[in-house]
Amino acid sequence: MPDNLCESCMYYTYDEEADCYVCDADLDQDEEFVYMTGKGDVCPCYNPYDEYGTVRKQN
Repeated sequence: MPDNLCESCMYYTYDEEADCYVCDADLDQDEEFVYMTGKGDVCPCYNPYDEYGTVRKQN
C-alpha cells in the first residue's frame, strides 16, 4: 500500500511511546497478514480523514 494513502487515513496516528506513526485500525488476523505482507492492493480499513466532514453536516 502506498505510504501517502496511509497518511490520509483516519487510523494513521502518532504513537508517543514508539515515537512514530502507526495504524490504529482494528484488523483481524487475515487482514493483518495481507496488510503486513503487502499482498493487498488497498487496506480493507482505509477511511479517509476529513476534518471538515462534521462542519458540512452542521450546515
